Amino acid sequence: MSQSKTRNSKAVSYNKWGYIFLIPFIVVYLLFQLVPLVTTIYYSFFDYYRMGLVYYGPFANGINNYTQIINDGYIFTYFKNTIIMWIIGFVPQILVSLLLGAWFSDNRLRLKGESFFKTVIYLPNLIMASAFAMLFFTLTSERGPINQILTGLHIIKEPYIFLDHTAGARGLVGFMNFIMWFGNTTILLLAGMLGIDVSLFEAAEVDGATSNQKFFRITLPLLRPILVYVLITSLIGGLQMFDVPQILTKGSGAPMETTKTLIMYLNEYIKITKNYGMAGAISVILFVLTGILSVIVFQFSDNKTKVK
Repeated sequence: MSQSKTRNSKAVSYNKWGYIFLIPFIVVYLLFQLVPLVTTIYYSFFDYYRMGLVYYGPFANGINNYTQIINDGYIFTYFKNTIIMWIIGFVPQILVSLLLGAWFSDNRLRLKGESFFKTVIYLPNLIMASAFAMLFFTLTSERGPINQILTGLHIIKEPYIFLDHTAGARGLVGFMNFIMWFGNTTILLLAGMLGIDVSLFEAAEVDGATSNQKFFRITLPLLRPILVYVLITSLIGGLQMFDVPQILTKGSGAPMETTKTLIMYLNEYIKITKNYGMAGAISVILFVLTGILSVIVFQFSDNKTKVK
């Protein structure tokens, strides 16, 4: 009995340190996430804005902010814009990341300078989005290097103004997001691939499986949890897309607001009209949309990963 009591007391003492180390996270979460979330939801039911230096409100108005947003219909348009530009960037991002991860994790290839290439593909993730947007704004301008090369090679007769065309502007935003984030996705998928038991591939080779069969029947099924994680985090980041289209189009969402995102729409109420009640309602709707899409992704993903 004495030994069991001693073990229990040691377990309790060790658990105490775990709770102590959790305290900073809990405090930060309460102060900077939970409290602002509750405050945002609260003020979304009020008419609360600022004109000059004078604040008006908060005056309770029920769900009027929500009904006005839905009746205006702009939020649906900007939601569509956001999803389209996210898809344009995410599809090549996941495909290229899977390809690079398969190359780097294949010991038979014995790639030279593997560490160097891993570092290089991750570097764009460290560059500020504002710097990236200014760089591509200069590269794709009317007299920028890209138009000069295309016209010099007689591929196009006149300079192509990307921000004057819906496809060009959305494609540019999507391509920039792809360049910035595919390195991070590659590292995540590569970590998952390196964690797969090598004996599974060896057994498949003995059975005469080809490289494609091993990839689609072993690697992909076992990568499913990481793929779901990448999809959800990328989706959340895509719904929060702001800095690239904001800087690239100077906040206008050109052409004709086809690149204006949900956060740019929210920013108008915070920075321009100073209508904090409407901004709170948009934030709540964005929060709900994010939750719904995340649940849909979970529903379509099978948590039981099986190797076929």
